[in-house]
Amino acid sequence: MSTIQNKKLIGFAAYSGTGKTTLIKKVVGILKKSNYRVSVIKHAHHNFDVDQPGKDSYEIRKSGAENMLISSSNRWALMHENNDNYELRLNDLLSILDNIESDIVLVEGFKAEKFPKIELYREDVGKGKDLLSNDDDSIIAVATDADIKIKDNLVALDINNYKEIANFIINYLDVDK
Repeated sequence: MSTIQNKKLIGFAAYSGTGKTTLIKKVVGILKKSNYRVSVIKHAHHNFDVDQPGKDSYEIRKSGAENMLISSSNRWALMHENNDNYELRLNDLLSILDNIESDIVLVEGFKAEKFPKIELYREDVGKGKDLLSNDDDSIIAVATDADIKIKDNLVALDINNYKEIANFIINYLDVDK
């Protein structure tokens, strides 16, 4: 079984509206251009669909299929209905990725779980809120646009410098290309 410890894995934790998804898209693009194979696991707090009503995969899933895997020469996607409302933990999702080659796994969300994370902090979103790193010892760096005091053991990064963040990830995870 896969565990967090044996994966080249790093996450992003931040308050809603900080720009986690935008930053991840930029970092993924940089890593891809450097020939890294990147997988992303994103936690969603609400109901979502990857396809639209009227599409075959959507209609088959809505008819009662617990698993709907759709594949083409360009991509594949697996939709699984959690009929028992049992939300998977990060380790469970990493097990699903076991047969997929990835150099780096980026995680958005799962901030309550213990694995290496970069905290994202924007002054206009976080004003008046405590840094997550004050209470989460699995945070290894803080990427911010503010002049704030962070713990001495954390690395400070520029939240608007995507290349710097990508390089930090490569160095922290010790992945070579």
